Amino acid sequence: MALDESTPNDDVFEDRGVTYLVEKDLFEKVKPIAVEFITTPRGGGFKLTSSLSQEGACGSCTSC
Repeated sequence: MALDESTPNDDVFEDRGVTYLVEKDLFEKVKPIAVEFITTPRGGGFKLTSSLSQEGACGSCTSC
């Protein structure tokens, strides 16, 4: 997950005032995608899950 500018190769989504960009080819491979903000004892961060997510795999921006 990173800050970026939209290009013609992106699908653009907006949810609760936040705009998300996903490269079209990548989105076709991983959809659906869910983005959540979670808080844990180690701190808060975004958790991304998709059809590529695996049980037990690290699915957030924090270190495993």
